[in-house]
Amino acid sequence: MLKKLLEKNSYQLLATAAFVDLFILCVCWEWFISPLRPGGSWLILKGIPLLFAIPGLWKGKVYTMQWASMLILLYITEGLVRILETGSNFWMALLETIIATIGFVCLLCYLKPIKQEAKILAKQKAQAK
Repeated sequence: MLKKLLEKNSYQLLATAAFVDLFILCVCWEWFISPLRPGGSWLILKGIPLLFAIPGLWKGKVYTMQWASMLILLYITEGLVRILETGSNFWMALLETIIATIGFVCLLCYLKPIKQEAKILAKQKAQAK
């Protein structure tokens, strides 16, 4: 188990951890920390799309990382919009923005060398024709 963990890219691990943390934050925030309505709200469902990305991030699937990098922008946007609220909502929004930004940057850092290699292979293939 430890050997498999050490084989993973650190950006991949950080991105996966960011998605897990963001899911936990979204559920806790909308369920009991500071829900829109007492007892929780349907906004708790905003964390579900994150669950679809986590297995692919953990396995290092490039396609999942590509669409997850677009998905996480929604959470950055929500955090930036809700950061204008007061009380605990301010701190939750700030935390959401920070975690989502870390996840986004890690995804980009993981994907950059893969994209560069794909461009080089495409050029080589084009020149061979």
